[in-house]
Amino acid sequence: MRTNSLPIGLSAAGLLMTFLATSLCAAKSSRSSGDNDSPITVVIDAGHGGHDRGGIPGQRVAEKDMTLDVALRLRNILSANGYNVVMTRSTDVFVPLGGRVAIANSYRNAIFVCIHFNATPRSGASGIETYFYSRESLPLASAIHYYVAGGAPSENRGVRRRGYYVLRRTSIPAVLVECGFLTNPTEAAYAQSGPYRQKLAEEIAAGIRRRNSVGSGFGTNRAATAESIPLQPYMDQTKVTSSRKSRSKKSHKKSARKKKSSSKRSDSEASATSSNREG
Repeated sequence: MRTNSLPIGLSAAGLLMTFLATSLCAAKSSRSSGDNDSPITVVIDAGHGGHDRGGIPGQRVAEKDMTLDVALRLRNILSANGYNVVMTRSTDVFVPLGGRVAIANSYRNAIFVCIHFNATPRSGASGIETYFYSRESLPLASAIHYYVAGGAPSENRGVRRRGYYVLRRTSIPAVLVECGFLTNPTEAAYAQSGPYRQKLAEEIAAGIRRRNSVGSGFGTNRAATAESIPLQPYMDQTKVTSSRKSRSKKSHKKSARKKKSSSKRSDSEASATSSNREG
């Protein structure tokens, strides 16, 4: 019996080490994959701030105040659920777009959620929009939009792909949520209600928690099951249509004729104009 006890002991020890190693690898894989229960980092970006009021000239409700309030409420909800939360701003300060992107890109295993409200001179415009840019961001955009648009008493304006600076320059999944039009009297009244801003934060948080439950497409009834959320169709607004191109060519020809007729524009003026364009 003594001659067999050592090999048996070594064999049992080997099996235990293999089991522990396998379990450790599985745990690391689960954490890095961003499972619903894993505590990842969420970078919350409250749009505008400081001297940048947001919206359009003459807008009564300041967008920067509404975005910050929703962002702080979202931070509290996610923190209570075990997420590591990073704010690009937590007070009324101005943070340049490059600074917001730099904060987001400094975290691994993270997602970036940018909160905005819409504005337009047409007061009748209304609804919820969610934007993304990279393919990796679409499931996150789908989940957040599913909950926010489903929980708000506003029009569903859909998911859209567009190259906003904070979306195309981030190296992690990133979305931008437009939580309604502050230039619409009804939606502006909603936004100025504390309970409604809390509701928005809760719906965004629900989308973040369920981001990995997004299915590959709609079911037969175009509704989510208990296990999955339908992948939202989206409008790709990064491509210019032929009609827009033709209009652009016409306007270019007009501007060329104007340039010939008035050649007194200085080089300093031209350089100042070009420097104001987004890179």
